[in-house]
Amino acid sequence: MTILPGQKPPAAKRAPRPRANSVTVRDVAQAAGVSPATVSRVLNGNERVASKLRTHVQRVAGELGYTPHAAARALASQRSRTIAAVVPSLEEPNFAIGVSALQQALTSAGYTLLLANSNYDEQEELRQVRALAAHGIAGMMLVGGRHDASVYELLQARRIPFVNTWMLDDRHPSVGFDNYQIGRTIANYLLDLGHTRFGVVAQRSPRSDRAASRLAGIRQALQDRGGRIVREYVIERFHRILDGQHGLRMLLEQPERPTAVICGTDTLAFGVLVEAQAQGLRVPADLSVTGINDVEFAAHLTPPLTTVRLTAAEVGTRAAEYLLARIEGRPVLNTTAIPFSLIVRGSTGAPGADAAASPAG
Repeated sequence: MTILPGQKPPAAKRAPRPRANSVTVRDVAQAAGVSPATVSRVLNGNERVASKLRTHVQRVAGELGYTPHAAARALASQRSRTIAAVVPSLEEPNFAIGVSALQQALTSAGYTLLLANSNYDEQEELRQVRALAAHGIAGMMLVGGRHDASVYELLQARRIPFVNTWMLDDRHPSVGFDNYQIGRTIANYLLDLGHTRFGVVAQRSPRSDRAASRLAGIRQALQDRGGRIVREYVIERFHRILDGQHGLRMLLEQPERPTAVICGTDTLAFGVLVEAQAQGLRVPADLSVTGINDVEFAAHLTPPLTTVRLTAAEVGTRAAEYLLARIEGRPVLNTTAIPFSLIVRGSTGAPGADAAASPAG
């Protein structure tokens, strides 16, 4: 090349760095000066590779941005080290606590957790399950037992162990609570206090089989004691504080104001308490309020919330134990029932004489 006076020589062009999704084992081997077989042994965790060589190969792979294809690696090794979970929402604190416990147990066993959120949408859940299954996962945790039939078909066709959680399922593996008995327990407690007019603010039951089971338990308890919940006194909303507020407003529009409101979650109960204060109602003299979950904040309200304690962390831990046992071929119970407990605090009491006699405001 001829360079004229005053002209700078052209800068040497650097070879373009391969994109992460295009880097292969051969690329890593060439850059590290080793054979592709050695790279494969290092990336598959073969302990017979010398420590210094393993570190060198791992450093080169990282610099090139090499990412092994999870499904291909699982196929080659005949064992995946990844487990997935799909939850309806991460806005509900107990789901987050359960997932955290699941991840902790899996990490201790040498597994990685992949997490997806379905937003209470069965079709979105199906899309997430398909995407996660494509990663060559070893197992999957789901919430509830109400899933699109294709979810079960896909998991069974690919022989992916799975477990339903937060409820008990007589058709599939499950770890969770007897939600029917939770509903009965709350209703019987309020009946024992002397309440006869009930309102319920719950999650939409078509989206949550847990909510449907609890409502069935409430209705059965009232029927056993000679009472009933009329349809208009059951308000189905989403699960935000604002939904609890709207739910109580709708209940107060009924011909007779309820003296007790059972909420499907603590978050909904927080909303009911906020709205009760805004409406000038005294809790519990005018209105008793209960929740479900016993999140940390429930004990620090004024008055503190009566609720059902669900040990969310145990759900995640037991789900991990089930999946690991199935993956490793160890015997394990198909159903694990986790105990719950009613925590009585200041938001409930006997109905006041004025509340029992007064119609809706």
